[in-house]
Amino acid sequence: MVSSMGRMGEALAQDASNTLVIAAPATPQGLDIEFDVSLGSIDSLGALYEYMLGYEKIDDPKAKGVMREDTSVHTDKPNNLALRGRLAEQWEVSPDGRKATFKLREGVVSNWGNPFTAKDVKWTWDRKFNLKGQGLFQTAVLGLKSPDQIKIEGDHAISFNLDQPNPLLLKQQCNLANPIYDATKCAEVGGKDDPWAVNFLKNDSAGFGPYRLKQLVRGQQAVFEARDDYWDEKPFMKRVIMREVPQSSSRFSLLQGGAVDIAQFLQPRELEALKNQPNVAVDAVDSSYMIWLELNSKIAPFDNVDVRRAVNLAIPREEIIRTIYYGYADEQKAPMPYIYPMADQSFFNYSYDVAKAKALLEKAGVGTNLSTTLSYNAGDPTQEPIALLIQTSLKQIGIELTLEKLPAGVFYENVTKRAKPMIFYLDSPWTPDPGYSTYLYFNSKSYVNYSNYDNPDVDRMITEGLATLDDKVRQEKYSSVQKTLMDEAPWGFIAYPQYTLARKAALKGYTYYSSNNLRFQDFSRG
Repeated sequence: MVSSMGRMGEALAQDASNTLVIAAPATPQGLDIEFDVSLGSIDSLGALYEYMLGYEKIDDPKAKGVMREDTSVHTDKPNNLALRGRLAEQWEVSPDGRKATFKLREGVVSNWGNPFTAKDVKWTWDRKFNLKGQGLFQTAVLGLKSPDQIKIEGDHAISFNLDQPNPLLLKQQCNLANPIYDATKCAEVGGKDDPWAVNFLKNDSAGFGPYRLKQLVRGQQAVFEARDDYWDEKPFMKRVIMREVPQSSSRFSLLQGGAVDIAQFLQPRELEALKNQPNVAVDAVDSSYMIWLELNSKIAPFDNVDVRRAVNLAIPREEIIRTIYYGYADEQKAPMPYIYPMADQSFFNYSYDVAKAKALLEKAGVGTNLSTTLSYNAGDPTQEPIALLIQTSLKQIGIELTLEKLPAGVFYENVTKRAKPMIFYLDSPWTPDPGYSTYLYFNSKSYVNYSNYDNPDVDRMITEGLATLDDKVRQEKYSSVQKTLMDEAPWGFIAYPQYTLARKAALKGYTYYSSNNLRFQDFSRG
């Protein structure tokens, strides 16, 4: 006979086994993807919400035990994509590529118990048009001009109707920025005063994902609970605690001491220190992350293309990767993630060359005592040492660089204002496609074109590549786009950092997503 204390001990052990504890740089600042893409917020999205489609998963070729999305081109599969149904269980794209019809999954309920129907999908996309947040990019890149182009075809059927074919029609249904909301709950809490439930969704969720939000105390922790009524496989982790631990060294110590399961975003030297510890594992995978310098083409001296080229020739990439990233990065040689289809690194002509950089500055006629400012994010521990290396290197070619350290909040504000001559940026395009990537960063009308780059021919080719399903034509278009971008150098190309996960060795199931976020439902204990 087992004593009551024995049963209690077993229950506590079981509870601990099914609880995932994460040491994160910050708790979610907001839960509404229209307005917040901070690290804690995007980790919450994949837990609280569900998507129409997802990519099939494959083994990561370099990291044992790690899975990743299969984003490759598959000529033997429908629409050349390896997709699996989520909220949509069947889908069909018309031969001309202008219409996609989705048969929606029945029997799904939200975290508030409301049944999933086509009106939820329709309301979700109507919200993007009406709020005019980041959703405007999501609609624009698809070529959607009006909410009327998304039509309810029945309780569990919906269609997207475009003026011209678009190769992103299915890919965008997987994008982390496009979760489906529970329209019934949002109408209930928003009412007439807040018809798009902005106030509610910044602090809570109304979705069809595997978790519900139990607690959010900003600056301290967020707690998520697995849903017993989730439509798909129930998560192993019944409870997830995301604790805010701003200092990387503190997150390192918590993992090292066994107090947490995951320590997020550790510094590369800390990852190296964990490698030989028996109870800890470090996963490092090629990712969609890129870190670069925005060279503002509307502010001197970067309004001169030869100055931009000279800066690129003086960036000590190999030294940065060796001494700051400890090898957890590769040189950035393309204007999009190198892991994405059609990425082309053959146009990179900026191997470190001081003499050539000096010659370009002389050609530019800017003199020998050029001075400018490099702004960097105080919240990213890698940016200051990179800035110091670049400062030293640019001095060798006659550019005096003043370094400006900006607090994290002020930093992003300055990025979006496009008022600095040179500023760091770390980001990734969440849809693995050359059209999405280049439109996001280099189309003159894009809200993320922070370098103020403006080339009508590039705009035209990007747009044309988003209006055809012919991969051969797209390859030609985006090859030309990448060649021009690398030549005109609107960025100071630095590195492709790997996505790294420091975890307890017994924690299994990590999957890499191109949106660089965790999905708690993937994890279990080995």
